[in-house]
Amino acid sequence: MRQIVLDTETTGLEWKKGNRVVEIGCVELIERRPTGRTYHQYIRPDCDFEQGAAEVTGLSLEFLADKPPFEDIADAFLAFIDGAELVIHNAAFDVGFLDYELSRLGAHYGDIRARARVEDSLLLARQRFPGQRNSLDALCKRMGVDNAHRQLHGALLDAQLLAEVYLALTAGQHEIGFAAPVDTGRSVARLVTLQPSGARPALRVPEDDLALHAARVAAIRAKAGTCLWDVAPDEVAATA
Repeated sequence: MRQIVLDTETTGLEWKKGNRVVEIGCVELIERRPTGRTYHQYIRPDCDFEQGAAEVTGLSLEFLADKPPFEDIADAFLAFIDGAELVIHNAAFDVGFLDYELSRLGAHYGDIRARARVEDSLLLARQRFPGQRNSLDALCKRMGVDNAHRQLHGALLDAQLLAEVYLALTAGQHEIGFAAPVDTGRSVARLVTLQPSGARPALRVPEDDLALHAARVAAIRAKAGTCLWDVAPDEVAATA
């Protein structure tokens, strides 16, 4: 499954008041693992920021003056997200702005939900943590995601943080290393043929792999109190 974790920054809170998108950041996941592919674009809005909006993003009209307008980047952006599942925090906000931008280019562009499924991580967080603060900053703190470097809202940085939060929120997979990019260069396939009555071949695990495994198990144990490798096989079967 291909997922795109997406965030936007805008000139204000409502597209209905003519506010525009000024930044898009996307992070690609394949089978819930980051691939290293990202999409990041600053956009010239051709309108002013609402009061306070520029301070939140750290962007200015002067900085954006030489950036392309949305119509110049629309095709490349849509090509990146087409057919994927979009993971967005407070999806109604970002999708509303992106649909507004597309509508300005003509009906033939359609809308975001016609091109991609949308998963709202804010709704997922509210289901899991009802009655609690579920902003991205609050979730980073709750899920153990380091966001100390997030001084301002930035689309790509927020998408990267949201990717970590989403993996932890939905399946806890970043706890066992699934949030790291896949290093296919180290993957080696070995075919072992077993004789029905013969002894099983002895496989030696490299010392550095054993050390990495031990460190990961220790991290899981420190955070969760236990981990699957601490439980005897018969106990696992009993709880399955």
